[in-house]
Order: sequence, then C-alpha cells, then structure tokens
Amino acid sequence: MTSLLPFALAAVVPLAIRFACARVKPLGAIGPVVLCYAAGIAWANGPWRGEQDRWLQISQLMVPLAIPLLLFSTELKRWLGLARSLMLSFALACVSAMAAAGLVGALFRKATDEYWKIAGMLVGVYVGGTANMSAIGTALGARKETFLVLNASDVIVGGAYLLFLLTVAQRLLLVILPKFVAPTGEEASENSAAPSPALRAPSPMAEGLLAIGISIAIVGGSAGMSWLLFGEVAPTFTLLSLTTLGIGASIIGPVRRLAGSFEAGELFLLVFCFAVGALADVRQVGGASLTLFSFVVMCMTLSIVFHVALSALFKLDADTTLITSTATIFGPPFIGPVAAALKNRHLIGPGLTLGLAGIALGTYLGLGTAWLLRP
Repeated sequence: MTSLLPFALAAVVPLAIRFACARVKPLGAIGPVVLCYAAGIAWANGPWRGEQDRWLQISQLMVPLAIPLLLFSTELKRWLGLARSLMLSFALACVSAMAAAGLVGALFRKATDEYWKIAGMLVGVYVGGTANMSAIGTALGARKETFLVLNASDVIVGGAYLLFLLTVAQRLLLVILPKFVAPTGEEASENSAAPSPALRAPSPMAEGLLAIGISIAIVGGSAGMSWLLFGEVAPTFTLLSLTTLGIGASIIGPVRRLAGSFEAGELFLLVFCFAVGALADVRQVGGASLTLFSFVVMCMTLSIVFHVALSALFKLDADTTLITSTATIFGPPFIGPVAAALKNRHLIGPGLTLGLAGIALGTYLGLGTAWLLRP
C-alpha cells in the first residue's frame, strides 16, 4: 500500500458513505458514523491493513479542526435551560466516568506506567467521545501503541454496549428506574432544547467554508499562543485553548448562526471515525495488551453501573439515564438511533445538546483526572 492511499481513502470513503446514507433509507437508519467506523474496522482487519502511522496522522489532524466547528453552533444558555433531570443525569454521568477511571487507574497503578494517562483518556471518551480520547492522549504524550490498543479495545467494548442500548437496555432499566413521562408542551420544549444545526437544512457552501476558515484560525492562534508562551506547540495548552476559543466563538451571534459549521465539523468527524476505525485492528488485543483491554472493560462497566446506581438514588427515569449515557459515551451522532430504539423522540434535542456539552467538557475533565492521578 502506498503512503498516499490512506489519505485518498479518508477523503473519499466518508463522503461516499454520507452520500449513500442521504439516499438509501436502510443506510440512513444505521447512520454515517456507524458505517464509517465499520468501514474503517473492516479495512483494519482485512488483508489490506497497514500504514498505521498515516491513519494516526489523519485522526490527529481531524480532531483540532472538528472540535471548534462542533462547538460554534452551541448555545451556553441551552445547556442551563435543559430540564433539571437531564442536567442532573448528565452531571452524574460525568462524575461516574471520573470516579470509575480514578478507581480503575489506582488498581492498575503497578500494571502500567501510563495508568494515569489512560484514565484521563478514558474519561475523555466517556464524557465527550473518541476525538477527546485522541486529543488527550496527544496532549499527555501517551505512547502510540497505548492509543492503538485502547482504541481497538474501546471499539470492541463500546460496540457491545451500543448493541445493549439498541436492544434490551430500556426493558432492563425499567425494573429499577421509573418510566419517562413526557412534559407538557413537549413539542415546543423539544424544539427549543435542540441545537439548531442538527435540524437545519443543508447550508450554503460559502458559510461552511467561512466556518472552516475560523476553525483553522483558532487552531493556528492556539498553536501560536503556545509557541509564544512556551517556545513550542504544547499539545495540552493548544487543546485547552482551541476548546475554550471554540466555546467563546459560540457566544458571538454571527459565528453561532453560520450555516454549515456543524455539518462541516460532522464531516471532519466522519473522516476521524473512518481513520480511527482503520486503527482498530482487533488482533492487537492479545498478550500483554490484555491488560489495557481489561482496563477499558472495567472502566466502562463501572462508569455505567455508577451512573445507573446514582440515577436510581436520585429517582431519574430510565430513558433520561440512557440518553445521557449515550450522549457522554458515544456523542451526538448516536442520539438518533438510541432515541429511536427507546421510541422517545422528546429526548433527541436535549440529547444532541448534551452530547455537544460532553465534547466541550471531556477535554477538561479528562486532563483533570489524569493530573490528579499523576505520580
């Protein structure tokens, strides 16, 4: 395989999948994110696999570009305007992820010298998403081999949990959690809580390109500030800076209203998903790497168990618990399929909003957890 082939595939495959999902109903029901992951995983585990350095470069390039674009269209007031139960469940999910990662990290203290980095990366992925895990790993200087095994493990464990969410999760949780009750005036509530870019018509190309230009400027400005302050492009500072600037830009009305910012970020995210899938060679999970696989299994399991237990303690309903779990562990693209499985359209808008909030907070909480555990 030539070194240019991964770049060509990354440019073509996500676009082709997005085009197909828009025109073929069964594919649209599955969703482009799932299909991009699946296509990447198929490549990683087929006879054509290889060039992992190239796939890693592509995934790392997409993260800083996608994060500001996804944040431009968010509205901080909407985060605070969500129903109390949704905000509480989201907060409990974040606390559960940090507690689980901290506990498992302490247990694996002697098993790997990167236990604190791994804990921080897993908080990032279980609050925000895989993009946060990648960014935190880069910021903390985690070894490439560590990220590759963690990514492959997360694909396996996350896939099992997603299957659970799409099948029997609601029925099982209803045994211990109350049933969701739709609020009065649900139609207006749903629409007001939903982030507008996910509901808008396709955007004009000019505004989308402008949004990409602003994102590039933010990334460049963050890197420049890092260079001026530290004499180098410090990954941690750059990541925190571009996330903060992305949130700050969303406060500016003209930037927030740019049509196409969310869609452009979503496209970069699809490229990232395909590239990350192409890194998920499940044959890597064996031998010594079983330690990291066990780390991921225990961390995700405990995070979910803690979240459900706290939801029961605070008497939160099953659907709210499951949709916030989806928003934090998987992010906005998976809200639609899970809400459809729950037969609850009222939580789609809030779920998308919380998924975006998770992307914004995952970086801070992941780095904070790592620094607390750092020896």
